[in-house]
Amino acid sequence: MRTQEFITRSPEETIELGRKLASELRPPRLVLLRGDLGAGKTTITKGIAEAFDAAEQDDVTSPTFTLIHEYRGPEFSVYHIDLYRLDTQRELETLGLEEIIADERNLVLIEWGEKFPSLMQQFQVEIAIERTGPEERKIQFKNAADFADQRG
Repeated sequence: MRTQEFITRSPEETIELGRKLASELRPPRLVLLRGDLGAGKTTITKGIAEAFDAAEQDDVTSPTFTLIHEYRGPEFSVYHIDLYRLDTQRELETLGLEEIIADERNLVLIEWGEKFPSLMQQFQVEIAIERTGPEERKIQFKNAADFADQRG
C-alpha cells in the first residue's frame, strides 16, 4: 500500500477517519502515531478504538501521565501508549512492551515512539498528523515500506 493522505477539518472528522483506517489496522499491528503536542493523536485513537468496539470515544483519553491505556474489545485489545515523558531505554524497558506487542490480539498505538531507535525498527504503520489550521489536520497513513528510510 502506498502512503495515503487525508485532510480533516474538525475533531469529529478526525475520529471518523480513525474509524475508517481501523480496517487497515487488524491486529497484530504496531503503529507509530507521530505529531506535535495537540496535533490529534488521541483524537484519531478515539475512532480506532471505537471501530474495534474496544471503547467509546468519550472513554479514550491521552495516556501522557499513565503511559499506557488498554481498551479491551470483544476480539482485540487496543493499547494506546505515550512515551513523551520517557527519556531512556531503561525507562522504556520497564513498561513491558515486549509482552503487549507479542500478543497477536493487540493493536498497539504508540505516541513519541520515534524517541527510541530500538522501537523504530518494529513499527508496521505510521500515522503522521500535522496541524494545518485551528481545526484542520493533514494526516498521512504509511505502511512500513513507505517510511523505511526514516526508521534507520
